[in-house]
Amino acid sequence: MSVTDAFEALLVRGLRAGIATLPRPAALRVGAALGDGVRLAGIRRAVARDNLALAFPDLSHAARGRILVEHYRDLGRIVCEYARAPALVHAPPGEVIAAARGLEHLDTVQREGRGAILLTGHYGHFGLLGAWLGRLNPVDFAGKPLANPHVEAILARIAEQGGVGRIRFDLGARRVFTALRQNRWVVLIADQDAGRHGVFVPFMGRPSSTWAGPAQISLRTGSPIVMSFITRREDGRHEVDVLPPLTLPDPGAPDAARALTALHAAILERWVRKHPPMWFWMHRRWKSAPPAARAEPAGEAPGERMTPAEPGLGMRA
Repeated sequence: MSVTDAFEALLVRGLRAGIATLPRPAALRVGAALGDGVRLAGIRRAVARDNLALAFPDLSHAARGRILVEHYRDLGRIVCEYARAPALVHAPPGEVIAAARGLEHLDTVQREGRGAILLTGHYGHFGLLGAWLGRLNPVDFAGKPLANPHVEAILARIAEQGGVGRIRFDLGARRVFTALRQNRWVVLIADQDAGRHGVFVPFMGRPSSTWAGPAQISLRTGSPIVMSFITRREDGRHEVDVLPPLTLPDPGAPDAARALTALHAAILERWVRKHPPMWFWMHRRWKSAPPAARAEPAGEAPGERMTPAEPGLGMRA
């Protein structure tokens, strides 16, 4: 264990132990203050500010600044919610999740028996979203592990206590296909820069390299992509929205993977524009420039394998 890894793990354990003893309103206030501290320290602030300017060029500097402040505060609240995640998942109705819309779409896919790809973005407390939906059907989170194995182990225990499974791409991503065959729901996130591995589709008004993995898996397996979002209310509680499964006019078309990827990127964009502080602005989403002289291939649907570069849950720059 490196000194840095040990310190990070100690910090996470200490924060979790301290926050877990607080009433939820107090924990949320601590989280907002923590977010303010991180912002004032300048951590990833320039990246977030530049991203907001790219995404919202028509907003004033002051308006983007207000989004930035609330964004950092919400990230702090999410960190503090992770400290008490199992209790939040199983809280009485209305206490943490104030409203849930569209759950009938999940009833339908559950009866069809082909599993489902629960696709969201780095938007709101997506970990709570997946765990809360896991009360309705077995759910697995799929993605890369954190670089710090000790913090990863802590988060894995939190996930287990919340009743959800974990599929680590570094240990073999074919488990995604196995889970879908078992009619489980797999949470995937595909809204970060995919570099040369992605397809370029519009997002927030500009071409964006985007992971095609969820679309490829859906087209190969017949498991539907069901997009869902969790949005925080002003009172600190959350609202859950589950959208109808994504469909294409011609899923057998050569460019179906690109078309499905563009569709889910456009839906995420609508939610980000409605609730800008909810999205993770600290990632360099547009660091990959589109090829100038050639069309980007849509990619073939994969077999039962994915490389570790496929879409995951890690918040990486």
